[in-house]
Amino acid sequence: MTIPPSGEQWTISAPADERGPGAVAIITQVGGGIRVLKVGGEPVLHGYPLQSKADGGRGQLLMPWPNRIRDGKYTFDGVDQQLALTEPSRGNASHGLVRWALWTLEELADTSVTLSYLLLPQQGWDACLRIKVRYTVIGNGLEVATKVTNVGTAKAPFAYGAHPYLTTGETTVDEVTLTVPAGRTIDVDDRLIPIGTSAVAEDADFRAARRIGSTVLDTAFTDLEPGDDGRWRVSIERDDRRTTIWADAGTFSYLQVFTGDSLSPERKRRSGVAVEPMSAPANAFASGESLTVLQPGDVWSGTWGISASGRMPA
Repeated sequence: MTIPPSGEQWTISAPADERGPGAVAIITQVGGGIRVLKVGGEPVLHGYPLQSKADGGRGQLLMPWPNRIRDGKYTFDGVDQQLALTEPSRGNASHGLVRWALWTLEELADTSVTLSYLLLPQQGWDACLRIKVRYTVIGNGLEVATKVTNVGTAKAPFAYGAHPYLTTGETTVDEVTLTVPAGRTIDVDDRLIPIGTSAVAEDADFRAARRIGSTVLDTAFTDLEPGDDGRWRVSIERDDRRTTIWADAGTFSYLQVFTGDSLSPERKRRSGVAVEPMSAPANAFASGESLTVLQPGDVWSGTWGISASGRMPA
């Protein structure tokens, strides 16, 4: 029996409803991430093939921190910690501890799947967290609900991120129009570690929808403007197709937008726009910025999703 690099695959699907023509998602055992998402048979997530592993973070979950920690070092509850440097080119610990872990199937239904992972102490990490993620497909997309419980006896630092790449079927991201309702960007050094914030500059200002063209983005945004329902929305559009990621603004007050320029050519550079909801910025374990501290028994929860509209077959 041949096992794919991303492990067991769980397929969920929803029929057409008043919101859209129906959706299909494939969720993976490795990392508990999203490999495929289609609405009306059209890809809205730029995923990866069955016989490949996730590249460039595609569809992965980033816990207990998103983005980077400088030198993999931080101090928490009086203890100095040293994480493995998983971004050796910049000397950072990158994207958490769960994205290559084997997740456990808790429940599988036609339209939803719930996975769990028990994060236990290891190098640079002393806490015990039970993580549950429930993926639910609806007529026009996907909803992702996460619940994290401190099941240990020690306090735990925590921040959340996810790494989907949105697509409208474009050849390159140059073709798409982007909307990002953000008033500020996070300034970073040459290792992509925050050094401050600034009002969004003209070249990174997508509050009014405009074509990406040759713009290069690996940019963290904050000061996000929610809609009346308390959710911010980032969209890409091409022709008459639109793909949107949304998240609860009170929980996810940061997002990263990445046009894939630093990926190697064989990793589909500038194919799909990564839009990453985050509850804290890079280096939060060291800086404490927007960091959640989970006491024993505490629960963190957050919800985000992806939707599609436009030319979708019925």
